[in-house]
Amino acid sequence: MVAASSHPQTSLAVVSGGASGIGKAIAEQLAAAGKKVIIADVTTPQEESEAEYFPCNVTNPEDIAALFAHISQNYGKPDILVCCAGQGIQEKLTEGDPAKWQQVLDLNIMGTLRLIRAFTPGMLEQGSGDVVIISSVAAGQAFAYGGVYAASKSALNVIAETLRLETLPTIRVITIAPGVTDTNFFENTISGYNTVESIGYGALSAADVAETVLFALQQPRHVSLNHLTVRPTPQPF
Repeated sequence: MVAASSHPQTSLAVVSGGASGIGKAIAEQLAAAGKKVIIADVTTPQEESEAEYFPCNVTNPEDIAALFAHISQNYGKPDILVCCAGQGIQEKLTEGDPAKWQQVLDLNIMGTLRLIRAFTPGMLEQGSGDVVIISSVAAGQAFAYGGVYAASKSALNVIAETLRLETLPTIRVITIAPGVTDTNFFENTISGYNTVESIGYGALSAADVAETVLFALQQPRHVSLNHLTVRPTPQPF
């Protein structure tokens, strides 16, 4: 194994949930912009990519430790951390399954927290870094059957702002809140029956969201776009 110091990288990005959907689009655009990209996901990418895949369940402490060791030993410290791994759920609070709620909260909240805990100390040590957290317009938006998912995304907004306060001026924290996006998100939603068509507001593409991420990252270091909402124009919330 080669020491990290022998592998200087102009910019290294870690993208959780980067095998599909919004995460995949972000990974592709970061790679196209010349970044070295590590995709951390439970799912193996279905297509060849310039990004490197590392199997990782972000809810598993051992997987996070293995990811951290792999990156540290081979590449050093990441410059960009994109926390995109997540899952939706639609269940009534009075009728749903708390075990399923726990699964979503572990992934959406604790998965993000574990990644932050693993990689932001190195960013602070090297004197710069960017953390991108994929939230949702559902954050702070109460709606029937959506309480658990909305709560998880609301928590991410608070976590992102807390991280910004704790790490400024070294780390820029960027929260992206997409509206309806045409990915496999709805197919993977637990107990959910919505589709892009049934929602009826049109949809963004994953590339639309990724371009927003790249726009925020490409700003001068003294400029922080801390919270960006991107949604289909007809979407009311």
